[in-house]
Amino acid sequence: MKKMSPLFACLIPVLLWPELLIASEVANQTLILTSHTVGYSALAVFILAYLFVMAEEFTHLRKSKPVVLGAGIIWAIIAVQYAALGINHTVEAAFRHNLLEFAELFLFLLVAMTYINAMEERLVFDSLRSWLVRKCFTYRQLFWLTGTLAFFISPVEDNLTTALLMCAVVLAVGVDSPRFVALSCINIVVAANAGGAFSPFGDITTLMVWQKGIVNFWAFFLLFVPSAVNYLVPAFFMNLTLPKGTPTKSDEIISTRRGAKRVMALFLLTIITAVSFHNFLDLPPMLGMMTGLAYLQFFGYYLKKTHRNTATGINASISARGTVGDVGDVVAFDIFRNVARAEWDTLLFFYGIVLCVGGLGFIGYLSLTSEVMYGQFGPTQANIAVGMLSAIVDNIPVMFAVLSMNPEMSQGQWLLVTLTAGVGGSLLSIGSAAGVALMGQARGVYTFFGHLKWTPAIALGYAASIATHMWLNASQF
Repeated sequence: MKKMSPLFACLIPVLLWPELLIASEVANQTLILTSHTVGYSALAVFILAYLFVMAEEFTHLRKSKPVVLGAGIIWAIIAVQYAALGINHTVEAAFRHNLLEFAELFLFLLVAMTYINAMEERLVFDSLRSWLVRKCFTYRQLFWLTGTLAFFISPVEDNLTTALLMCAVVLAVGVDSPRFVALSCINIVVAANAGGAFSPFGDITTLMVWQKGIVNFWAFFLLFVPSAVNYLVPAFFMNLTLPKGTPTKSDEIISTRRGAKRVMALFLLTIITAVSFHNFLDLPPMLGMMTGLAYLQFFGYYLKKTHRNTATGINASISARGTVGDVGDVVAFDIFRNVARAEWDTLLFFYGIVLCVGGLGFIGYLSLTSEVMYGQFGPTQANIAVGMLSAIVDNIPVMFAVLSMNPEMSQGQWLLVTLTAGVGGSLLSIGSAAGVALMGQARGVYTFFGHLKWTPAIALGYAASIATHMWLNASQF
């Protein structure tokens, strides 16, 4: 075999310098694949998966399944392209970054859901429902009471749980008045979504914004008045068409189980811990929530050790003083039962959405969208459009996409997009988890077209809330 001359060997790096330089650049940058087969394929997979999500009511296929599958396919397609160029470690790093974002939100939500399940198991919500049903409120009073409670409970509980609780009250008292039930369900959906918009705990979208560190904890409460306007405007118009009279009184009495008040106190302490960890220690709120889970674990251990089977059923008897006291437990408290009862479909849906949108962002679609929406239209128009889009598409992927774009905006604009993404889903019954859930709970009474009749009034509230925010919080823009 003929030997290569030393001179030619020295010239090889020089001759190949352009190719080596290109390879080096590729290895240290993200490829823009928006006009590539990979980009088109990933976009098609996401659209197909989301069509299945939107058709959940008809197919009864849980919404998590198509997006979890879609996430795996999208990242696999991307990885194949990068592996062909020998830079697959770039994909791995990007995937891990998106997975970390999901993990923080997942653990936060898991703790919140566990506490809600524990309060439900301690009959906190059933007790509240039975108290409301026993009182001789008129239809108009119940309309305003359930709406107002939904508005003020959803900032602490999630808006879905709040809507289901208030709907249970409405269904229990409105058996003889379908019109009252239908109007109250619309009112509850609007109120729950509006209430969730001014609190970091009220909705997954507000939680994402807070955990990202874009808006601090107390700044969210600047949205209180705009959120209230969003709820009150359509409620006023619906109030004018309510039936008169008083529903049939119920004598059902349900009391809380032992430890219910302490579970609620521990949940409040957990929220304080999460806020303190984030505000004072610069630690993720998730760490504070997981610490709060330990509070419930230890209290659950105490309940289990001191358990006595003294329950006589869910319906408690009135004591000698004429008051309702805590009832015992048939089965000892077990925190892992409450963990198991978390909304796993929602959590897995969130996983799929974060990874799908993260993959599309890695391809370059989010930068492209951000340039069009926030560069050409401007932040105000773009943020208003985000709210209207969330009436058709779930607000979780919409808000995650905005956060991934991370456009340069003032705090007032970030609060605006938080408001619009939170309340925009009220425009249609399918625009929020609360609306979809209540269509199932009040099947045949609260319907898509029934809600659609009131969309103009809800849209008026939507516009009024935006105007109120831009007026009251002008200093934030």
